[in-house]
Amino acid sequence: MMQTVEIPIWLFVLIVLFATVTFASHFLFPSVRWFFRRRLERAVARLNKRLQRPIQPFKLAGRHDMIQRLIYDPQVSKAVQKHAKEEGVPDAVASEQAQRYAREIAPSFSTVAYFSIAIRFARMLSNAFYKVQLGYEDKSALDNIDPEATVVYVMNHRSNMDYVLVTYLAADHSTLSYAVGEWARVWPLSRLIRAMGAYFIRRKSGSDLYRQVLASYVRHATEAGVTQAMFPEGGLSLTGKLGRPKLGLLKYIIDGVDPKGRDVVFVPVALNYDRVLEDTVLTAAAQDSERRFRARIGVITRWTLKQIWRRLVGRYKKFGIASVQYATPISLKEFRASHERDLTTDLARELMRRIGAAIPFVPVPAACRLLQDEGQMSEEDLKSRLLEMGGKAVANGEGEAIDDAINQLVERRILRRESGVLRPTGERTELLAYYAAASEPVNRAGHDAVAESNSATAGS
Repeated sequence: MMQTVEIPIWLFVLIVLFATVTFASHFLFPSVRWFFRRRLERAVARLNKRLQRPIQPFKLAGRHDMIQRLIYDPQVSKAVQKHAKEEGVPDAVASEQAQRYAREIAPSFSTVAYFSIAIRFARMLSNAFYKVQLGYEDKSALDNIDPEATVVYVMNHRSNMDYVLVTYLAADHSTLSYAVGEWARVWPLSRLIRAMGAYFIRRKSGSDLYRQVLASYVRHATEAGVTQAMFPEGGLSLTGKLGRPKLGLLKYIIDGVDPKGRDVVFVPVALNYDRVLEDTVLTAAAQDSERRFRARIGVITRWTLKQIWRRLVGRYKKFGIASVQYATPISLKEFRASHERDLTTDLARELMRRIGAAIPFVPVPAACRLLQDEGQMSEEDLKSRLLEMGGKAVANGEGEAIDDAINQLVERRILRRESGVLRPTGERTELLAYYAAASEPVNRAGHDAVAESNSATAGS
């Protein structure tokens, strides 16, 4: 037993390597994981003290655990069996498909990514592009929302800056979990978005199995009190008008809520901009028969470099006002009591009505609306009308925001200034109509919600 044994150096190195890995996996790695886990828990505890709505444990769960929870959900298990039977495939194949859907949907929230990167980036970008305004219809109602309730922010969708702006403005209230479309499912953007707590959805999936997995995630998040944000229009407005709501996510939330359990409070949020960054892309898409956004990466890069150069040489100008208005929230429990017959449709209709009524005044859309109606106006008359319409929103700075708005419209060749008179140039009529529509009074009847047939029952 005490004899010397000779072995090749490569074998000795391999033995030492395996021994090191075994030691680390059994003794070192668990300690390291525990150390960092404790630090994370302390950091989250400190964050929760300053947030009005603390980060829920469900959101901090590991992504693997979340995926397992989804695929073993009873509703998903039934959907797997049904899918296997309809498609004529083994249950294992259908189960693997459900797991792929779960991996596609499930977020991977990181407090570091959200608070150290996302919030700072959102603040920087919002203030770099716009003069940000925030308003409330009933601030006391927002402040008095039940702390145990699940809060869902419901917003009109004007620009991809909506995500950035609302994330920044809600930073002191809570972390937001967005439903994000397929456009963002590209690496490395997808990794960052998942780390911010967003979950991916397919807008036009015909698979009942997929819808059940998505419904399961929404139900679990809602039951756990995760603060969510959604765009009921399902996509960016191509015309500037408020669109019809799509009921899928709203139905999942309602179907997944126990009427006797945690309340869900919907907060309508209305956004409006002096300039939507993607306006030319959106108006071009509106003229096509298909909803395609022709924004080439080269064009975006040139535009970005142009803005950086303008900032470096001192010629950079902000794009005007970006305004966010919180409307009066709706308690699902209270709303359910008087709308049992067609709850989802009635709720969607009321949410869109409140969003439409709360859309804030900003000078560019209002100016476009006035000139579209009047044909031409003297600059002084236009300023006077805008000051009258805007009130406190533009009173600060003695109408500076209105001057900036008019100059922006002239520089973009939407309006022409001649001898103190402003009139449309006729060159960019699509942009004039787009911004004018953003200032239109909402046609209430035109926003009746239409239930979609491709929504699945969330179960309970």
